[in-house]
Amino acid sequence: MRRYYINSSGRLKRQDSTVVFETESEDGTKSKKAIAINDIDDLYLFGEIDLNTRVLNLLSQYNICVHIFNYYGFYSGSFIPRNKNVSGVLLVEQSKFYINPDSRLYLASCFIESSAFHIMRNLRKHSIDKEKISEIEGILTSRVMNSSTIPELMSAEGFIRQKYYALFNEIIGKSDFYFEKRVKQPPDNPINCLISFGNSLMYTAVLKEILRTQLDPTISFLHSPQEKRYSLSLDIAEIFKPFIVDPLIFSLINKKVITVKDFDQKINHAYLNEAGRKKFLAAFDDKLDETVKHRTLKRSVSYKHLIRLECYKIIKHLIADDVYKPFKAWW
Repeated sequence: MRRYYINSSGRLKRQDSTVVFETESEDGTKSKKAIAINDIDDLYLFGEIDLNTRVLNLLSQYNICVHIFNYYGFYSGSFIPRNKNVSGVLLVEQSKFYINPDSRLYLASCFIESSAFHIMRNLRKHSIDKEKISEIEGILTSRVMNSSTIPELMSAEGFIRQKYYALFNEIIGKSDFYFEKRVKQPPDNPINCLISFGNSLMYTAVLKEILRTQLDPTISFLHSPQEKRYSLSLDIAEIFKPFIVDPLIFSLINKKVITVKDFDQKINHAYLNEAGRKKFLAAFDDKLDETVKHRTLKRSVSYKHLIRLECYKIIKHLIADDVYKPFKAWW
């Protein structure tokens, strides 16, 4: 099973137990591509796609999520099949941990601790001055570990990110890219565009792995649960954004796989064009499929599977089977 990214415009149809993507050229010529349902992990739609309830019912039957992105390539929402992995007992325990301030704070601080660890790991890999790395480490020990409320923790996390982003230009070196500050809505330059796009992909990848467990994606610990978002995905994504997305961005820029020609830029607005988006998606896919020998399981697991293992660790913590220790890359 693999992730399918559809960048063209067309129609998704159901043909028996097969998904068919149909496109039509300017001269009226139609072309079809059949995708075996058992080959699909998730569908990512970037073009203008028509689809109906017949194909959605088929996708739901096989527990396939459909993630929708807007014209600029940014995440709009997902079609999530009815959740079959439900546990009333775990839901109650997950809610208890959210309600209890100390229990919630412990998990929230673990997410930030792991994020900061991978941030510093990135900086060391790119030979950033040790004193600058020590500044981030100081914030982690003095502010994150001593935070007594979630707002304090979020403030410390924002300060770490601010220090981290200030070092991006040193990591990407001499290039046509320049990063001044983090701007999200809309991203005002190519670097901000890559961060936002990569983070959106990470959010959907985490959401899929959560849905493969009995965790409820709407009950979170670091981010406040709100309507219209799966906030637990945001929590767990904090761990994996600096581990997967940021190194990918540095690599694509430094190896000149992605250049400024892969962006459409307007005043205070930048987004990946189709060619650039395809490059990033291919690299992101490869990154999720990378493997590492797991120290406990004694076998190779993909980066994508590491996300699911993190979900299982959280479940064990919620049911008092084991104390949660956040993922930290050991290689």
